[in-house]
Amino acid sequence: MHDPRTLLLRALLLDWLGQVLILALIIAMPAWTGVALGGDSLQGQGPWLVFVLLLYPLLGWLFVSYTVLRWRRLALPVLLQRLLITAVVTLVVVAIARWLINPSEAVWLVYRRVQLLWIGALTLWALAVRVGLRRGLLLPEAPRMLLLAQPQELDTVLGAWRRVPQRQRLRPVEAKTLAQQLDQTEEPILVALSQAVRQDPELRSLRASLEMRDPRQVRALSVLSLFEQQQERLPPVLMADTVLAYDDLPWAATFSVQAQLKRMADLLVAAVLLLLTAPFVLLAALLIWLEDRGPVVYAQQRSGWLGRPFTVYKLRTMTVQPANAPARWTQPGDQRITAVGGWLRRVRLDELPQLLNVLNGEMSLIGPRPERPELEEELEQRIPHYRKRHWMRPGLSGWAQVCAPYASSIEDSDLKLSYDLYYLRHFSTWLDLVILLRTVKTVLKAGGR
Repeated sequence: MHDPRTLLLRALLLDWLGQVLILALIIAMPAWTGVALGGDSLQGQGPWLVFVLLLYPLLGWLFVSYTVLRWRRLALPVLLQRLLITAVVTLVVVAIARWLINPSEAVWLVYRRVQLLWIGALTLWALAVRVGLRRGLLLPEAPRMLLLAQPQELDTVLGAWRRVPQRQRLRPVEAKTLAQQLDQTEEPILVALSQAVRQDPELRSLRASLEMRDPRQVRALSVLSLFEQQQERLPPVLMADTVLAYDDLPWAATFSVQAQLKRMADLLVAAVLLLLTAPFVLLAALLIWLEDRGPVVYAQQRSGWLGRPFTVYKLRTMTVQPANAPARWTQPGDQRITAVGGWLRRVRLDELPQLLNVLNGEMSLIGPRPERPELEEELEQRIPHYRKRHWMRPGLSGWAQVCAPYASSIEDSDLKLSYDLYYLRHFSTWLDLVILLRTVKTVLKAGGR
């Protein structure tokens, strides 16, 4: 199974290659055809060249022309739609930039005919790249994925696997059948071994046989490792009590450089965001008050570091509730959400007052989202390892928020916890940056809820 990020990275690099090759052909056209669309060199085009080279993949990322590579089915009409939207918006943004800056006539790279040919040809190139990558071109052959587990484990593992759509199926296999396939097949195989299988003395010889195979052809790994690699999460139902200990976490060291960098980034970015977004917060506050003359800010108790309660602040997005109203999950189409609140939630503007919690050290920019203590009592009883998410400061956004749908049930919370546990185990500055970029994408697309 190919790493989804490998697909995205290769698509990005191939798009850049296509941009350069098509531009080289445009420059070479006068010598071949006698027809000059632009100039015969890139002299004086540098800033505009960098602008377009970065603009196209940025808009492709925003309009999901890269994300489609991760979908279970690649519908060509949808892919073509995403690429056409990216192309049209790229042309519009370049035209607006040209109108605002008004470069000299020597800057031929922004001529309308050049842009139409360049971006038009790039759209066809990008279409071919994505179709080719999905069909395995320019990539090693994807291994067949097999699951070797005891009968009582199969439903649990396969149920967890199907919680997230996957392009490739995980097929259960019996030990005897697997032993035969190892000698008869030439295609690469990836075998996930359950905990019971790894401890079964009767299967020791089969495990030894797997370890002695060429890892480029046959590779064995644990079920949890499979989920980590392919779904980037750790389902709590599959984790033993000893799988994740606090001392194993990346920031557990007394003088963790990454933990110090994270806190410095929290302070700097939160302060800058508060200054930049203050006008929008004031406008939102005015709209909230004008809608129903109710309070603007909503204060609520949430669980923080090690489960300690703290007060979180948000712009109010729901109708004013009685003080003794029981805690309830927010459901799709929840009637408590006001008209203004619906828009604020879509762009996540209602979360901005929590930047004050970040400055106070009660929260971080990135981390597991804080939950209400009243709801957590049941979650801790129903979901194993739930308390471990309190080993890190809660965040404005997190890995679960950018990977999983909005939680409105125990099952949704279980799915989100699997991403939170992955974040705990794989915390890094790079992963925080990935989460930040994906959060920005959600905000720009008004995809919050």
